[in-house]
Amino acid sequence: MSHTLNLLGGNSTGCGCCVSRRRFLSTCASCAVLGDLALSNPRSWAAAEGKRPKVRVVFCQPKNDRPTWPNIGYDYPAREKQILDSLTKGCPQVDFLAARMIDQSAKDSGLLTKDGEVDGYIVYLLGLGWEYKYQDLCTTGKPTLLVDNLFGGSGLFLQVGQVVKTGKPVDWISSSNPDDLVAAARQFALLGEGRNAKEVAAKFRAIRHERTPALSKTKCEPDAVQTVPFDDAFQKLKETKILVVGGGWGGDEFRKAAQNVTGVTFIPLEFQELAAAYEAADQKAARTFAEQWTKQAKEVVEPSADDIHKSGQMHAAMVDVMKKHQATGISINCLGGFYGGHLKAYPCLGFCQFNNDGLVGGCEADQMSALTMTVMGALTQRPGFISDPVIDTSRNEIIYAHCVAITKPFGPQGATNPYRIRSHSEDRHGAAIQSLLPENYLVSTLEINPVTREVLFHQARSAGNNPSDMACRTKLEAEVHGDIEKLTENWRMGWHRVTFYGDLKAPVQELCDRWKLKLIQEA
Repeated sequence: MSHTLNLLGGNSTGCGCCVSRRRFLSTCASCAVLGDLALSNPRSWAAAEGKRPKVRVVFCQPKNDRPTWPNIGYDYPAREKQILDSLTKGCPQVDFLAARMIDQSAKDSGLLTKDGEVDGYIVYLLGLGWEYKYQDLCTTGKPTLLVDNLFGGSGLFLQVGQVVKTGKPVDWISSSNPDDLVAAARQFALLGEGRNAKEVAAKFRAIRHERTPALSKTKCEPDAVQTVPFDDAFQKLKETKILVVGGGWGGDEFRKAAQNVTGVTFIPLEFQELAAAYEAADQKAARTFAEQWTKQAKEVVEPSADDIHKSGQMHAAMVDVMKKHQATGISINCLGGFYGGHLKAYPCLGFCQFNNDGLVGGCEADQMSALTMTVMGALTQRPGFISDPVIDTSRNEIIYAHCVAITKPFGPQGATNPYRIRSHSEDRHGAAIQSLLPENYLVSTLEINPVTREVLFHQARSAGNNPSDMACRTKLEAEVHGDIEKLTENWRMGWHRVTFYGDLKAPVQELCDRWKLKLIQEA
């Protein structure tokens, strides 16, 4: 990891260290002093001296030799130049000082010690690096814009609610329209007119509201969901076993809660068992699988025939392990397994096959998402799509992005939508799915948490498939039904969500009533 602060327009230096992604704000004493000064003297230094406001643009990013969002090899300098050129041209009354934070926290970057030379901040999350702890830059008391480079820093950006709730003068931009950032950044010029930090931040928010479109009048296609009788579904869940390989978010506590609340049994396995099954897998079955997926694809883009054969071999291995343990689903720490050399192929195509067949293939050993897929699948006979969501206010959309997706969203007997076979996006290796999912259907997105006994829920209209080459391959765009600001600022329970086609509001409500779970309407 980089321990150096690289300046693009300033003159600060500092050192860095790793900070856990799960830790929240612990502001240093100097930050607190700066915050007090800003609040006690609401006029900016620019206004006091009659100068143009100075705004530091901090580009947060990992080193580009790492498999993460947007992807390995991403050209960060080119993107920085594009952003700075746009800001400089569009905001002539503001001076921008640019800096980078590469794999380090705001506190350790040294930027906060130079706080006095700037009147405000733009914190731009260019890529996904969990070490940033960017929140320190958002709590100085100076007007601050937090910006997501869509499909870059999105998982970190969705922690924005923690910052907003501090009451500091901060607002946010998560938009595919570059003019939205420019329109907001122009408001920094108000500091030179004597306006205080909170007034400027309020203007940031007002501009975002003005530029977020209202819900369209596009109607969803008819799509009746037939649910299984609840008692029958509950009995099936009590007989269901899901394998979780190489870890499992939530560990034993989650597994115990899942069994107590839903009846589903999770069985943890080590990588070695799946790796051994891969080596012993039926090669004929692997070839048949690879040929079938290749033949039915709209296009094979990056993967070689050998990559797809390895995916077939991994599918055969998963089938063997599931049969051994009498399981009907499997969730794997696929990134850790592949990056760590424990697995020789991604399970993406096999997961898609399981989900299309009415079984469960779950990403990243995410037990909560696998449980959500299992429960709702038992009730509706429809597969769920795990994703890393991204917010786009310029279209009032949430974009569900992942390299594993379904191609039979209406269930095993439903229609199959087109797909491409692509590489896994973050590292550009192996074989994954870019599913071109159906448009103009109501989709329901949720997470079932048996530990807290809560269910998160929101709905949207599927609106298209985003073509960006950044981040995960499948990107289902969906127009949010409800308040996209509420959805964004109250995000919780991790990044993942599970999306199902159909109106599942009634069955989810009944599920909560029967199991005494709290239903949280996210939007």
